[in-house]
Amino acid sequence: MAKGNDYNQRIIDEFRANGGKVGGEWDGYNLLLLHSTGAKTGQRRVNPVGYRRDGDRFVVLGSNGGSPTHPDWYHNLRARPQITVEVGGERFDARARVASSDERDRLWREFKKEIPVLADYERKTSRQIPVVVLERVA
Repeated sequence: MAKGNDYNQRIIDEFRANGGKVGGEWDGYNLLLLHSTGAKTGQRRVNPVGYRRDGDRFVVLGSNGGSPTHPDWYHNLRARPQITVEVGGERFDARARVASSDERDRLWREFKKEIPVLADYERKTSRQIPVVVLERVA
């Protein structure tokens, strides 16, 4: 577990040092930092997550690399949907919600067009990969 935390922390540090840009394997991908509150622990968590825009909303996937389980952050959002988002040099409060079925299908198709490896993730797992919409809170 510490390895994953170290890896994420390196991405977070690079993201913040470079105004939201991350190189290496993440070069060219849109990343945001998702601040959530642990569903069980109540502790604040920060996770780098790929996103795409849908109008003024941000959309993220709980792909977890095609693993059989949802990422921990997804469970946190379901339990406590009030979050904070960092994107580029901006930070704002938002509310997370799981996309409705038709909306999910459209957003999932758009993600797969943009990032073809997601189709492999979909084939690797028996679960439906969640699509989560992040909407700014006024």
